Amino acid sequence: MRDQRDATAASDSSDPTRLPTATDLLATTGLPGATVRTRVTVPLRFGDGYTVTADLVTFHGLADGQEHVAVLLGEPAAGRPPLVRLHSECLTGDAFGSARCDCGPQLREAVERIADRGGVLLYLRQEGRGIGLYNKLDAYALQDQGLDTYEANAALGLPEDARDYTAAAQMLHALGIDSLDLLSNNPDKAAQLRGLGLTVTQHVPTGVFTTAHNVRYLRAKVVHTQHTLPLAELTAG
Repeated sequence: MRDQRDATAASDSSDPTRLPTATDLLATTGLPGATVRTRVTVPLRFGDGYTVTADLVTFHGLADGQEHVAVLLGEPAAGRPPLVRLHSECLTGDAFGSARCDCGPQLREAVERIADRGGVLLYLRQEGRGIGLYNKLDAYALQDQGLDTYEANAALGLPEDARDYTAAAQMLHALGIDSLDLLSNNPDKAAQLRGLGLTVTQHVPTGVFTTAHNVRYLRAKVVHTQHTLPLAELTAG
């Protein structure tokens, strides 16, 4: 991960540490370029007492116009790619601690693992796999009637997974990252990033966070979208 503080380096194409420009990105990947807007240091504290200091980065020029944020944690060892997680916003799980999904525990785990290793968590404003908060709660109501999470989306006339990671690729390029280890159980994230010009050198699985309320949800992710979770352990509760 290259440092953002030397703004003058970005204008010198002979400097190997300079950040990529919008023109560079368009030329190499066909993506419109994004640029860093603000970088600010924020101490983070989680409900279990874990604390860490992160740099939060915002961007100009993201393709979907959303206010996504990069959370920079630690520093990768020399010659080792950063550990990166694409974490889709989940108000119910991340903020309210909902036990109907595994999002909150995944976020907490990812922050610590990335801080230990060095890398970036991209917090992406893609609530409900991209369908939005209200639609997600409508889907919850259908799940209470027996549908799984993907069937509920379909019953609402919505995609199973509407997420597009173009903005995530733009953010990584703007941070000077073109090669990474991806912290995820979702093969679609790696496939999309590779298609957007990034090198995913390793797929690092997250933990498995089961509750009495999310087992059907986790099983559906394995069956419908081939998440790398141990299906045999996800017995229906």
